[in-house]
Amino acid sequence: MRIAAIQHDIQWLDREANFLHLESLIASAAQGGARLVVLSEMFSTGFAMGEKWINELPEPFNGPCSQFLQRMAQKFGVWVGGTCAELPETNDALPGNTFIVSSPDGALTRYVKMHPFSYSGEDKWFRAGSNIVTLDIEGIRVALFVCYDLRFVEEFWNCAEQTDVYLVPANWPDSRREHWIALLQARAIENQAYVVGVNRVGAGGSLIYAGDSRIFGPLGETLAAGSAAEEILFADVTKEHVATTRLNFPFMNDR
Repeated sequence: MRIAAIQHDIQWLDREANFLHLESLIASAAQGGARLVVLSEMFSTGFAMGEKWINELPEPFNGPCSQFLQRMAQKFGVWVGGTCAELPETNDALPGNTFIVSSPDGALTRYVKMHPFSYSGEDKWFRAGSNIVTLDIEGIRVALFVCYDLRFVEEFWNCAEQTDVYLVPANWPDSRREHWIALLQARAIENQAYVVGVNRVGAGGSLIYAGDSRIFGPLGETLAAGSAAEEILFADVTKEHVATTRLNFPFMNDR
């Protein structure tokens, strides 16, 4: 299966502008043969938090972002995913930083970020998810994570045996770019699986984002590397490569 990681800029809190911009990029990814297209964290708004944005950022369950992902998936016949601030179906007061993936027929899978980034106060504005989520995408077993989750090795270990590909959309700042790249590669090596890290570029709030999106293979090999500009990264993944790697180097048996 071919995966496309779309490394893109984000217009601050302008959903319609971002939807319009991303539609052309998703179209290019689909034309390039991608079956799964991954957008960045908070792809429609940028990563805004606090009293100033509290009435603009959260959206209702099955709101604009989930509808956009469904529309793109159905229009181009591919799987499409990214995260947004989505309120739950219940009356929970806080939205989740929710990774939503749409199938080509419009069926949605959701994962709520388990580790809000308390260093920046994300935990005050977003509820934490409690469940690891995996799904089958055309025979490839995919696990969903978001940005700061990358620092918590145990979550990746806990689903490694059921995972061929980890997806990690992010808004990871330029000031810690070395951490981002090293952690993505480490998660691939220690779990002997593909890792797709999709970071944004440009400026958002007071932060600069350098991109550096990466797709690593199950031996830690670099399959695609992004720069600091908008671009689409492609990589072909197979469950056989994961299985062969784990058979030839059975490190996971010694955990």
